[in-house]
Amino acid sequence: MRRLYFLLPGTTNKFACGGLWAELKTLELAKKVCSAEVVTYRHREKDHLWLDDLLNSDDTFRALDDVIFVMSWGFDVAKLAPRLKNYNAIYHAHSAGYGFDISASVPIITVSRNTLGYWGQRSPHSLLYYLPNEISDKFQNYQGDRDIDVLIQARKSSHYLINQLVPLLQQKCKVEVIDYYVENLEALFNRAKVYLYDSAEYWAVQGVTEGFGLQPLEAIACGCQVFSSVNHGLSDYLDPAFNCYKVAGYSQEFDLQRILKVIDSDRQLSPDPHLLEEYRSPNIIHRLETILTEINEFFDHKQSHQGNIRDLNLGRIFQLRSLRIWEKLKKKLIRP
Repeated sequence: MRRLYFLLPGTTNKFACGGLWAELKTLELAKKVCSAEVVTYRHREKDHLWLDDLLNSDDTFRALDDVIFVMSWGFDVAKLAPRLKNYNAIYHAHSAGYGFDISASVPIITVSRNTLGYWGQRSPHSLLYYLPNEISDKFQNYQGDRDIDVLIQARKSSHYLINQLVPLLQQKCKVEVIDYYVENLEALFNRAKVYLYDSAEYWAVQGVTEGFGLQPLEAIACGCQVFSSVNHGLSDYLDPAFNCYKVAGYSQEFDLQRILKVIDSDRQLSPDPHLLEEYRSPNIIHRLETILTEINEFFDHKQSHQGNIRDLNLGRIFQLRSLRIWEKLKKKLIRP
C-alpha cells in the first residue's frame, strides 16, 4: 500500500469545520490500513509536512512514487489537481457542485451516494468509490431521561426554522437552541426528544451540496426523533415516515402538530441496527482496505498505460447531440 498524504489547508481553529473533522477521522481510519499523515498547503504547521517542500524536493518524482495525495477541500481542488497531475492523487469528495472537472487519472472517493451519482455523471470515466463518513460509537442511546423537548443547532438552520417554527414551539414546550460549539453532542442528543435540522436553504445559498450531514444520523443513533430536510447527502440515509420526519412540510401549523404529537407520545426512536452498521468504523475500515487495494493497482497500471477513453466534455456532448439531430433528419429525408 502506498502512503497517503491527506492535503488540508491547515488544522488550526481558522479551518475548523465539519469537513475538517470528517477528513481527520478518515485519516485515523486509514491508518488501520496503511501509513497516512497530514500535509498542509495554506498554513505551515510545525507538526505536519508542507506541500511546497514535498513538491520542490530534488528527488520528488522518485520519493513520491510510493505516495498518494488525497485532495478533499472542494474550493481548492481546481488549483491543487493541476499541481499534482504528475503524481498519484485521488479526490475525497464531500460536497458537490463546485463546477470543476476531474481528470480520469484521478480516482474519486465519495462520502455519500448522492455525491457518487453526481461524479458518476460528471466524470464517467473516472474510477468511483463510496466511503461514508464514520459515526462514532459514542453516539448511541443511553436510555436515560430526556428533559429537552426540542433541540436545534442554529448553524445551517433555515430562517423558517429559527424565526417561525421555533417561536411557536417555545410557547408549547421546552426548546434548546445551540449557537455555540458543543464538545459532547451525544450527551445533548440523549437529553432531547426531538432534533430539528433544515439545511436546504443554507446549501442553496452556498451553491454547493450537503455532503453528508452527520448530525441527523448521530441524533438517530442516540434515539432522537428527527425532523429534517432531505437534501443532497441526507437522502442517503433519511427515510421520511420510517426513520425521520420531513420538516418544513407545507405549513408551520402542520410541522407544529406533528412535532407536538411526537413529544406527547414520549416514544424514543429504535433505528434499524443495519442502518448504523454501515457508518460504524468496522465497515468503513473494510471498505477502505478494498478501495485502496484497487486504487493502488490502478496507479501501478497507470505507470505503463495511457488513458484512451474519450472525455465526455462539452465539445463531445455537442458533437453527439448534433449527430443525433442529423440522424433524425436523414430518416425524414429518405422517408417515402
